[in-house]
Amino acid sequence: MKFSTERLILRTVTEYDAHDILNIRSNIEINDFLHRDPPKDSFEALYFILNIKRKAENEEIVFLGIALQNDPKLIGTICLWNFSKDKSTAELGYELLPNYQGKGIMSEAVNCILDYGFNDLNLKKIEAFTNKNNLDSIKLLEKTKFVLSKKRKDEKYPENIIFELSAI
Repeated sequence: MKFSTERLILRTVTEYDAHDILNIRSNIEINDFLHRDPPKDSFEALYFILNIKRKAENEEIVFLGIALQNDPKLIGTICLWNFSKDKSTAELGYELLPNYQGKGIMSEAVNCILDYGFNDLNLKKIEAFTNKNNLDSIKLLEKTKFVLSKKRKDEKYPENIIFELSAI
């Protein structure tokens, strides 16, 4: 799977991306607001990639690496995952190396994946969970028309807030 935007390539992550995935998923700034154990080395990153590939084959996730048009190195990832049983709702996830933040890159990637989710996967709603202190993520979600769901709570991580975007 591969998408192009004005500045970006969003593409399937392969085993050759293990070093880039290690850099992204072990970045301290990115992990500041996430609840995950970062990979310790390229082997753990490779294991993550193989697991993602299996889930993608089973249609449990759409997981794409983000690269600039003129550079194949991954600078982030974006995904649709946690699909409802009837495949009408999914959760949006994303991460971007700090050097590339604040440049509109993630807005471009999010708009691309939203278009795919609503128009190709026929999703009715896409949700995004983010830490209430992650102001950049909140700004991104608001910019891409997500609305804060004040009634819903993340039972597992109470510091998260939940945004929703419904199909038009």
